[in-house]
Amino acid sequence: MSSFNKKPSIVYWLGNSVYLNITNRCSNRCCFCVRQFKDGLNEFILNLQKEPSATEVTEELAKVLPRKNWDEVVFCGFGEPLQRLDVVLKVTKWIKKNHPTTTVRVNTNGQGYLLNKGRDVISELKAAGVDKVNVSLNAQDKQTYNKICKPVFDDAYESILEFIEKAKKVMETEATAVTVPEVDLAKVKELAKTMGVKFRAR
Repeated sequence: MSSFNKKPSIVYWLGNSVYLNITNRCSNRCCFCVRQFKDGLNEFILNLQKEPSATEVTEELAKVLPRKNWDEVVFCGFGEPLQRLDVVLKVTKWIKKNHPTTTVRVNTNGQGYLLNKGRDVISELKAAGVDKVNVSLNAQDKQTYNKICKPVFDDAYESILEFIEKAKKVMETEATAVTVPEVDLAKVKELAKTMGVKFRAR
């Protein structure tokens, strides 16, 4: 079936994880981002025509979660989920109420505090029931980060480090980095180790 006949997916799955695609907006313009090259992953179209409400997300989840014993539900689509913090919080609360043993993870660029000025983002995520965050650190220093991720915020890199420091105190936190020539993976791994969080190259 061609992508012209398929509507974009709010909920999709890879392996034993269910993913939630709640926005295509992002505060970065990463040179390696998959959405620059295609409109989805596998058979799923992720290029949204409109952003779903929390209710639309939970209605789709209610169809998918009973199908099997999934490992986790992950906020991760074609945009930065913390652009829509309130939707993340509402959906997480719904998951924890209706499927209390399900692990909830947020994949983020780590700029949640810049995107949600004046809010205690990590505390709100924790209170809603988020178990894990995967933070796309992506570079060993600010200069490299700005070059490959092209953030709209001048202080993006510093804010990501702050996000990791706050997150690691209350939930499982993993820093990740892409394998591209500009990134010194060994240095990013060492930085993650220094900060006391796990690291994964992707």
